[in-house]
Amino acid sequence: MIFGKHINRYYLKYAWVLLIGLLALVLVDYFQLEVPELYRMVVNGMNTGFVEVEGELVPFDLDFLLDRICLPMVVIVLVMVAGRFLWRICFFGTAIRVETEIRNRMFDRCRYLSQRFYQTNKVGNLMSLFTNDLETVQDCFGSGVLMLFDALFLGGLTVVKMWGMDYKLTLLSLIPMALLLFGGILVGKYMTKKWEARQEAFSDLSDFSQESFSGIAVIKAFVKEFKELLAFRRLNKKNEETNVAYTKFSTLLNVTVTLLVESVVCIILGYGGYLVYRGAFDAGQLVEYIGYFTALVWPVMAVSQLIEMASRGKASLNRIGELLDAKQDVCDRPDAETPEAIEGKIEFRNLTFRYPGSAYDALSDVSFTIEPGENVGIVGKAGAGKTTLVDLILRTYNVPDGTLFLDDKDVNALSVRAVRGAAAYVPQDNFLFSDTIANNIAFSCEGDYAEADAERAAALADVHDNITEFKEGYQTVLGERGVTVSGGQKQRISIARALMKNAKILILDDSVSAVDTRTEQTILNNLARERAGLTTILIAHRISTVENMQKIVYLEEGRVVAVGRHEELYRTCAGYRRMVDLQTLEEGGEGNA
Repeated sequence: MIFGKHINRYYLKYAWVLLIGLLALVLVDYFQLEVPELYRMVVNGMNTGFVEVEGELVPFDLDFLLDRICLPMVVIVLVMVAGRFLWRICFFGTAIRVETEIRNRMFDRCRYLSQRFYQTNKVGNLMSLFTNDLETVQDCFGSGVLMLFDALFLGGLTVVKMWGMDYKLTLLSLIPMALLLFGGILVGKYMTKKWEARQEAFSDLSDFSQESFSGIAVIKAFVKEFKELLAFRRLNKKNEETNVAYTKFSTLLNVTVTLLVESVVCIILGYGGYLVYRGAFDAGQLVEYIGYFTALVWPVMAVSQLIEMASRGKASLNRIGELLDAKQDVCDRPDAETPEAIEGKIEFRNLTFRYPGSAYDALSDVSFTIEPGENVGIVGKAGAGKTTLVDLILRTYNVPDGTLFLDDKDVNALSVRAVRGAAAYVPQDNFLFSDTIANNIAFSCEGDYAEADAERAAALADVHDNITEFKEGYQTVLGERGVTVSGGQKQRISIARALMKNAKILILDDSVSAVDTRTEQTILNNLARERAGLTTILIAHRISTVENMQKIVYLEEGRVVAVGRHEELYRTCAGYRRMVDLQTLEEGGEGNA
């Protein structure tokens, strides 16, 4: 049984279900302790032919056996079966509900965490939280409640029964049990550390596997299968060693418990046999006492398992707590405004931005304005800050107050949902889901959609003909991350997804780099026609992609060097002119070749 701020609420929420389970558990424990008395009567009846019942000797005949032994035994068995079924439903069923609710909270929390969190926490580690750690917490919640209260009720009732028969023998029997409890408390913290190390090793192994599977094409292309295998074996060996270390300690604890329990059996047989020899006990009472102690073994074992389980559960709950307590870097202010509509005006005012933990500014003193409905191209060398610029428009990261405005309102004063809801984005990494092409395109829509709209968006992205060539057409299910389609098709499906939203602001981050110039020109013409009056921002490396834009922003090393039309920048900006001339030479060389 574990406690913590992220799980305590569920003990209160499901208190009535747990209470029913506890009542069923107490009922089972009570009837279970009636069995040793039946053992005593059978043994004494077989030895003497009579059984003492309520101070009177009753003949041990067939009627007595049926009425006082067999019938009560049948009732006990039925009650125990029904009770155990009930408490399993209450405890384990509740534990599954708790696991489901915590998983929902974890996933919901992940939705709001910023890009910074996912840059420092790998996918494999996060997946281990949703699998191994959460299953451990679920096991500790259900089995932990059972073990704790079963140990208290069954153990307590058994000790009372044993004490009533002979308190000296009971005291001798409880000494090893006390040593067990004291030792369990001491080793609990050590086992928590061992479990944490085990979970971390599993996370590293899981993350490496996930990364290798995602990059399997690169691994094969460079013939690095053996290298990856060696790296996997190292991680797997570390995982094995941590598991073995934990298992050794866990086994040592269980063996110690067994040793202590068996030592108590020796005490009972020795001292109990002496009591029978003296006449303080008869044979039936010794059997009854052993029956009580046998019932006490489970609570004692439960205590040892509870110590181990609590150690595992605490470690896993701590890891889950780190996710649930992770700081939400990008969030709404208490007075954040949600405008009814955003027209698409974007203004940067002396914006300087540095990534968290970075030693230098990614953007420095950026100032320019994009009017509503303008088509704007952003160009510059690799690493100039182009993607960073558009990420800030979408509030992927926080920006200083008074440096970025949307429709003349500070972007920090607007709700994140309103800002992102007004924009459609095609990132450099064109991620597609393992779903149908139609659903991938319509992912940007709210609620149901018409496939005709998806087809229209695909036609604007010049990918409709490619899709219809597939056997299942728009109902073709893509492989993981869209591996079923080519890079160019993936880009165009991503563009179609953005166009399906018909947002006031469209951001395309190098989104036509994988298509030929004819297809590129078709897409650009469709954008110019369909998005007339709507703001479009296009990041590109090829000058030909943006030369007809109404405005071009040229960046160098995080600074805006020039803003204007193509002809103006070519005439007045040396860096831009050099980029144009170099690309012209390259295209000329390719043409001659």
